[in-house]
Amino acid sequence: MNASLLTGLGLAANVSAIGTEGNPVNGYRSTFSMDQNQVSLYASVRVTSTKVFHITDSHLSLDDERGAPYREFSARMAAAYTSNSHFETGETCSAEESFERTLDRAKKEDASFLALTGDIFSFPSEAAVEWAREKLDATGIPFAYVAGNHDWHYEGMKGSSRELRDTWAAERLSPMYQGNTPLYATYEYNGIRFVCIDNSTYEILPEQLGFFTAQTNSALPMVLLLHIPLYMTGRSMGFGCGHPEWGGQSDRNYEIERREKWPEGGHTQVTLEFCRAVFDAPNLLAVLAGHTHRQSLDIKNGIPQLVSRENASGFYLEVNIQTAAE
Repeated sequence: MNASLLTGLGLAANVSAIGTEGNPVNGYRSTFSMDQNQVSLYASVRVTSTKVFHITDSHLSLDDERGAPYREFSARMAAAYTSNSHFETGETCSAEESFERTLDRAKKEDASFLALTGDIFSFPSEAAVEWAREKLDATGIPFAYVAGNHDWHYEGMKGSSRELRDTWAAERLSPMYQGNTPLYATYEYNGIRFVCIDNSTYEILPEQLGFFTAQTNSALPMVLLLHIPLYMTGRSMGFGCGHPEWGGQSDRNYEIERREKWPEGGHTQVTLEFCRAVFDAPNLLAVLAGHTHRQSLDIKNGIPQLVSRENASGFYLEVNIQTAAE
């Protein structure tokens, strides 16, 4: 089932736990509903009611003198998303203003948890990371962060995507990981396990697949946080993780982004196996992702993949997780 039109029209999507692809789910998932940017996930197991603010693609670009030696690599993205139209009011706002307003709203509305799914930064700026961490800490709300393809990318800098991700995740993004491993981590809150898997290179590594598989054996219901959405039938290359046409021949942006071209051979078998494992996970309530800057909803095996618009325009998803009525 593809319910993107429902969300685009602002209509509620009340979808049962049996999707159009795959088999009926077991006792973890019940139903969910969606209206505009409000989502309710109902679990068949007992959970403490939890309000999650899903924030993605904020594209913060604050910088200072520490970033001066890297300006040749950050210039294009530093100029992006400096002026945006707020998704509710239409007023002009900077990416930083949008981020602050979203955090203020999360605090006022007693959000329980913040799910940050990548491209919070337009490039790995020390100033932006410090500023964001300060603002996050000020809310007092627990958060989880997984990187996006821009967070660690200096355009035109030599090195493979994996090398650059490893370098800048360690040297610049480390405050966002709160002592956890950048490539994969779990955060448990209110009896719900939030699982972060970094797929910001569009690919999955063997150790990430092993980590995720272990989480599917947990008795806790889980929510998966990714940056790049997992491929769904008929979706564009924006849903590039697991897309059957992903590879060198379909890479249209490598010259603009000044990065290595996607591999000619396409996805690894590990990546494809991960995509299958996600939608076979018995305890997975939902996938939260970003990257496309467009809100969408797809359902597979009864599992919704909720893709949020960019927070640079102030957008966020409010995801309420609760036990289904008995």
